[in-house]
Amino acid sequence: MDEKNKMLAGKLYDANYNEDLIRERYIAKDKCYDYNQLKPSNHIQKEKIIKDLFGKTGNTFTIEQPFMCDYGYNIEIGENFYANHNLIILDGNKVEFGDNVFIAPNCSFYTAGHPLDAERRNQGLEYAKPIKVGNNVWFGGNVVVLPGVTIGDNTVIGAGSVVNKDIPSNVVAVGNPCRVIMDVEKKYRKVGR
Repeated sequence: MDEKNKMLAGKLYDANYNEDLIRERYIAKDKCYDYNQLKPSNHIQKEKIIKDLFGKTGNTFTIEQPFMCDYGYNIEIGENFYANHNLIILDGNKVEFGDNVFIAPNCSFYTAGHPLDAERRNQGLEYAKPIKVGNNVWFGGNVVVLPGVTIGDNTVIGAGSVVNKDIPSNVVAVGNPCRVIMDVEKKYRKVGR
Protein backbone atom coordinates (compact mmCIF):
# COMPACT_ATOMS: atom_id res chain seq x y z
CA MET A 1 0.00 0.00 0.00
CA ASP A 2 1.50 3.37 -0.97
CA GLU A 3 1.64 6.33 1.42
CA LYS A 4 -1.41 8.09 -0.06
CA ASN A 5 -3.59 5.00 0.36
CA LYS A 6 -2.31 4.56 3.92
CA MET A 7 -3.24 8.19 4.56
CA LEU A 8 -6.76 7.73 3.21
CA ALA A 9 -7.17 4.48 5.17
CA GLY A 10 -6.35 6.20 8.47
CA LYS A 11 -3.08 4.27 8.93
CA LEU A 12 0.30 5.70 9.87
CA TYR A 13 1.94 7.12 6.75
CA ASP A 14 5.01 9.12 5.80
CA ALA A 15 3.73 12.69 5.55
CA ASN A 16 7.06 14.50 5.71
CA TYR A 17 9.33 12.67 3.28
CA ASN A 18 7.07 11.08 0.65
CA GLU A 19 7.72 12.93 -2.62
CA ASP A 20 4.28 12.24 -4.10
CA LEU A 21 2.43 13.69 -1.10
CA ILE A 22 4.80 16.65 -0.89
CA ARG A 23 4.15 17.41 -4.57
CA GLU A 24 0.37 17.16 -4.08
CA ARG A 25 0.54 19.54 -1.12
CA TYR A 26 2.54 22.05 -3.17
CA ILE A 27 -0.09 21.92 -5.92
CA ALA A 28 -2.87 22.64 -3.40
CA LYS A 29 -0.91 25.33 -1.57
CA ASP A 30 -0.07 27.07 -4.86
CA LYS A 31 -3.80 27.15 -5.67
CA CYS A 32 -4.52 28.53 -2.19
CA TYR A 33 -1.86 31.18 -2.74
CA ASP A 34 -3.46 32.16 -6.06
CA TYR A 35 -6.88 32.25 -4.39
CA ASN A 36 -5.65 34.44 -1.55
CA GLN A 37 -4.02 36.94 -3.93
CA LEU A 38 -7.23 37.66 -5.86
CA LYS A 39 -9.26 40.79 -5.26
CA PRO A 40 -12.13 39.89 -2.93
CA SER A 41 -14.60 41.09 -5.56
CA ASN A 42 -13.28 38.63 -8.18
CA HIS A 43 -15.99 36.05 -7.45
CA ILE A 44 -15.73 34.24 -10.78
CA GLN A 45 -12.03 33.43 -10.49
CA LYS A 46 -12.33 32.59 -6.80
CA GLU A 47 -15.14 30.13 -7.54
CA LYS A 48 -13.14 28.57 -10.38
CA ILE A 49 -10.11 27.94 -8.16
CA ILE A 50 -12.18 26.37 -5.37
CA LYS A 51 -14.07 24.12 -7.81
CA ASP A 52 -10.72 23.01 -9.26
CA LEU A 53 -9.21 22.49 -5.81
CA PHE A 54 -12.01 20.73 -3.90
CA GLY A 55 -13.28 17.21 -4.46
CA LYS A 56 -16.88 18.45 -4.56
CA THR A 57 -18.73 21.73 -4.20
CA GLY A 58 -22.32 22.88 -4.27
CA ASN A 59 -23.41 25.57 -6.69
CA THR A 60 -23.52 28.33 -4.07
CA PHE A 61 -20.63 28.92 -1.67
CA THR A 62 -18.41 31.65 -0.26
CA ILE A 63 -14.99 31.22 1.29
CA GLU A 64 -13.48 34.48 2.49
CA GLN A 65 -9.77 34.98 2.08
CA PRO A 66 -7.33 33.87 3.35
CA PHE A 67 -7.94 30.15 3.09
CA MET A 68 -5.46 27.26 3.37
CA CYS A 69 -5.62 23.48 2.95
CA ASP A 70 -3.23 20.58 2.43
CA TYR A 71 -4.61 18.68 -0.58
CA GLY A 72 -8.01 20.12 -1.45
CA TYR A 73 -9.31 17.03 -3.23
CA ASN A 74 -10.42 15.53 0.09
CA ILE A 75 -12.73 18.49 0.84
CA GLU A 76 -16.43 18.34 -0.05
CA ILE A 77 -18.86 21.19 0.61
CA GLY A 78 -22.63 21.23 0.16
CA GLU A 79 -24.96 23.98 -0.99
CA ASN A 80 -24.97 27.41 0.65
CA PHE A 81 -21.58 26.93 2.36
CA TYR A 82 -20.07 30.03 3.99
CA ALA A 83 -16.66 30.31 5.65
CA ASN A 84 -15.35 33.56 7.06
CA HIS A 85 -11.67 34.65 7.09
CA ASN A 86 -8.77 32.34 8.05
CA LEU A 87 -10.32 28.93 7.42
CA ILE A 88 -7.72 26.13 7.63
CA ILE A 89 -8.52 22.58 6.56
CA LEU A 90 -5.79 19.94 6.93
CA ASP A 91 -7.38 17.37 4.66
CA GLY A 92 -5.17 14.31 4.76
CA ASN A 93 -8.48 12.45 4.88
CA LYS A 94 -12.03 13.40 3.83
CA VAL A 95 -13.57 16.55 5.25
CA GLU A 96 -17.25 16.65 4.32
CA PHE A 97 -19.60 19.56 5.00
CA GLY A 98 -23.36 19.31 4.42
CA ASP A 99 -25.67 22.03 3.17
CA ASN A 100 -26.12 25.39 4.93
CA VAL A 101 -22.89 25.23 6.94
CA PHE A 102 -21.70 28.57 8.36
CA ILE A 103 -18.16 28.95 9.72
CA ALA A 104 -17.02 32.05 11.64
CA PRO A 105 -13.45 33.44 11.39
CA ASN A 106 -10.32 31.57 12.44
CA CYS A 107 -11.73 28.05 12.40
CA SER A 108 -9.63 24.96 11.75
CA PHE A 109 -10.45 21.39 10.76
CA TYR A 110 -7.58 18.94 11.32
CA THR A 111 -7.75 15.38 10.01
CA ALA A 112 -4.04 14.93 10.79
CA GLY A 113 -2.67 13.62 14.05
CA HIS A 114 0.73 12.41 15.19
CA PRO A 115 1.98 9.43 17.23
CA LEU A 116 2.43 10.12 20.92
CA ASP A 117 5.83 8.44 21.02
CA ALA A 118 8.61 10.75 19.87
CA GLU A 119 10.52 8.11 17.88
CA ARG A 120 7.72 7.48 15.36
CA ARG A 121 6.69 11.14 15.34
CA ASN A 122 10.28 12.17 14.51
CA GLN A 123 10.26 9.73 11.57
CA GLY A 124 7.64 11.98 9.96
CA LEU A 125 4.78 9.56 10.53
CA GLU A 126 1.23 10.75 11.06
CA TYR A 127 -2.32 9.52 10.59
CA ALA A 128 -5.44 11.16 9.18
CA LYS A 129 -9.02 10.47 10.25
CA PRO A 130 -12.07 11.88 8.40
CA ILE A 131 -14.24 14.74 9.62
CA LYS A 132 -17.94 14.87 8.75
CA VAL A 133 -20.22 17.85 9.35
CA GLY A 134 -23.98 17.57 8.80
CA ASN A 135 -26.47 20.06 7.39
CA ASN A 136 -27.37 23.40 9.00
CA VAL A 137 -24.32 23.54 11.29
CA TRP A 138 -22.93 26.83 12.62
CA PHE A 139 -19.40 27.17 14.00
CA GLY A 140 -18.52 30.17 16.17
CA GLY A 141 -15.13 31.85 15.84
CA ASN A 142 -11.87 30.10 16.70
CA VAL A 143 -13.29 26.57 16.72
CA VAL A 144 -10.90 23.65 16.22
CA VAL A 145 -12.27 20.29 15.03
CA LEU A 146 -9.91 17.34 15.55
CA PRO A 147 -9.41 14.09 13.58
CA GLY A 148 -12.23 11.57 13.33
CA VAL A 149 -15.05 13.84 14.53
CA THR A 150 -18.63 13.72 13.20
CA ILE A 151 -21.01 16.62 13.93
CA GLY A 152 -24.73 16.07 13.43
CA ASP A 153 -27.34 18.19 11.64
CA ASN A 154 -28.75 21.47 13.04
CA THR A 155 -25.96 21.84 15.60
CA VAL A 156 -24.20 24.96 16.90
CA ILE A 157 -20.58 24.76 18.04
CA GLY A 158 -19.76 27.71 20.32
CA ALA A 159 -16.82 30.05 19.81
CA GLY A 160 -13.44 28.86 21.05
CA SER A 161 -14.47 25.20 21.25
CA VAL A 162 -12.08 22.30 20.71
CA VAL A 163 -14.14 19.43 19.29
CA ASN A 164 -12.39 16.14 20.05
CA LYS A 165 -15.35 13.74 19.93
CA ASP A 166 -18.60 13.32 17.99
CA ILE A 167 -21.38 15.85 18.62
CA PRO A 168 -25.00 14.78 17.96
CA SER A 169 -27.67 16.57 15.92
CA ASN A 170 -29.87 19.39 17.25
CA VAL A 171 -27.65 20.59 20.08
CA VAL A 172 -25.51 23.50 21.19
CA ALA A 173 -22.04 22.38 22.24
CA VAL A 174 -19.20 24.49 23.63
CA GLY A 175 -15.91 24.36 25.48
CA ASN A 176 -12.53 22.72 25.61
CA PRO A 177 -13.16 19.89 25.34
CA CYS A 178 -16.44 20.61 23.54
CA ARG A 179 -19.54 19.23 25.25
CA VAL A 180 -23.28 19.48 24.75
CA ILE A 181 -24.94 22.15 26.87
CA MET A 182 -28.40 22.35 25.27
CA ASP A 183 -30.78 20.21 23.27
CA VAL A 184 -32.17 22.77 20.82
CA GLU A 185 -35.18 20.66 19.79
CA LYS A 186 -36.35 20.14 23.38
CA LYS A 187 -35.84 23.77 24.36
CA TYR A 188 -37.71 25.24 21.41
CA ARG A 189 -40.43 22.61 21.36
CA LYS A 190 -41.10 23.40 25.02
CA VAL A 191 -41.23 27.18 24.48
CA GLY A 192 -43.21 26.83 21.28
CA ARG A 193 -40.57 28.83 19.36
